[in-house]
Amino acid sequence: MSVAFVLDWLRGKAEVNQETIQQLLEENDQLIRCMVEYGRVNECVQYQHVLHRNLIYFVTIADANPTSASKAME
Repeated sequence: MSVAFVLDWLRGKAEVNQETIQQLLEENDQLIRCMVEYGRVNECVQYQHVLHRNLIYFVTIADANPTSASKAME
């Protein structure tokens, strides 16, 4: 299960740190590699859902911290 999944009562209380972000990036890499390897849409739907949730998590972090996101781009 993705590290981005948290219980509703814990949402917003987790600290975003480099380790969590790195884990998500590595998980996304594995998901994409699996999708490329399998190649069939029906077998990849589960991976696509997890990848989508991870990407939404990243977008949420970026939206919540617009100044730190712009610093990361530098």
